[in-house]
Amino acid sequence: MNALLLLIPLALALGCIGLFAFFWAVRSGQYDDIEGAAERIFNDDNEGGEP
Repeated sequence: MNALLLLIPLALALGCIGLFAFFWAVRSGQYDDIEGAAERIFNDDNEGGEP
């Protein structure tokens, strides 16, 4: 029972940190161009690099 007094607030704190990190990522524009990164791998423009 004493472990629950430690683990429940710890789980709530970690959940709040994760939620804060998600909202920060959305607000800072991390998810604005989802398709761009997926299409960039197909445009292989090696200029002077390895063949």
